[in-house]
Amino acid sequence: MSDKPTTKYAVPALDKGLDILEYLASQELPRSQSEIAQGLGRSPNEIFRVLVGLEARGYLLRDDVSGRYRISFKLYNLSRSISPIDQMRQCALPYMEDLAVKIGQSCYLCMLYQSQTMVIIQARSHSPVFLNITEGSLFSTRTSTAGKVLLANSNPSVRKMLLEHDPDFASLSKKQQQDLQVELARIETDGVYVQSNILIDGVTDVATLIGQPQGKVIASLAVSSLNSKLGKQLEQNRLITELTDTAKIITEQLGC
Repeated sequence: MSDKPTTKYAVPALDKGLDILEYLASQELPRSQSEIAQGLGRSPNEIFRVLVGLEARGYLLRDDVSGRYRISFKLYNLSRSISPIDQMRQCALPYMEDLAVKIGQSCYLCMLYQSQTMVIIQARSHSPVFLNITEGSLFSTRTSTAGKVLLANSNPSVRKMLLEHDPDFASLSKKQQQDLQVELARIETDGVYVQSNILIDGVTDVATLIGQPQGKVIASLAVSSLNSKLGKQLEQNRLITELTDTAKIITEQLGC
């Protein structure tokens, strides 16, 4: 039998259906009714009607020859229809592309992913020389510029969880941990954060918040520029203004 926790309001048929979907999602190859039953620790008869129901609703596909089941794309399509990442992309990309033209630099948008900071959108510059931050790249939330903006603006329980999942945070001294908390509080107050890139010498990062502090959906909009482009304070101030103005527009469009 399944070793998953039960509740006083458990629905056995629903539990079986979810168990089947989760099991098949973890399998590289289609599985037969008996294989699925064995994998779930159930009898084939227990899951027969659930399999038929999932197939009828389009969640499973059954091979006519082998009789083996696999998951259809229905779950994937459902997830895409409610994905905050897709909503963010559709809303943010046009404004990010406009920003990239104005400042002559690529810009990118990040969100939290499994305690790390993931680049989900990049708007590339049309300048001859620019930095490319690949979509899908993962960075440390505690140390990266965009990550610190997300960390600073997460609600206290999420921030605590993110730091607990950081393997290096516990090794910091008490003073270093306190200094980080002070820095995060300052970032939240200022609304924008500037620091040298932690991975590339000669590059300065600027990041700001999209959404509201401690909101349900937040992201950080950032630019990583060669220091030659930020050599004058006036140029840096202009970049920050353009970046924050764009972030405000995207936030308004998202209705955050």
